[in-house]
Amino acid sequence: MRKVRAVLVSAVMVLGVSLTIGATPAHAERLAGVFRDHSECERIGTQGITQGWWDDYSCEWEGRYRYYFLYA
Repeated sequence: MRKVRAVLVSAVMVLGVSLTIGATPAHAERLAGVFRDHSECERIGTQGITQGWWDDYSCEWEGRYRYYFLYA
C-alpha cells in the first residue's frame, strides 16, 4: 500500500508541474492592435510611446493571419 501511495503522489506531483509549465503565456505584453501594414503598426506604436500609453512596443508579423500584431 505504501508503494502504491508513493507512486500516486509522484504522479500527481509530475502532473501538477507539467500543467504549471504549460500555462505560461506566450506573450507577457498585451495586444494593442492588429494592422495590415507594418508602417501603420509602427506609427501607432510610436504614438503610444509619445502619448504615454506604453513604454515599449513590438510589431510582429503573423503569417497564418497575414496581419501585423502590435504588442505593448
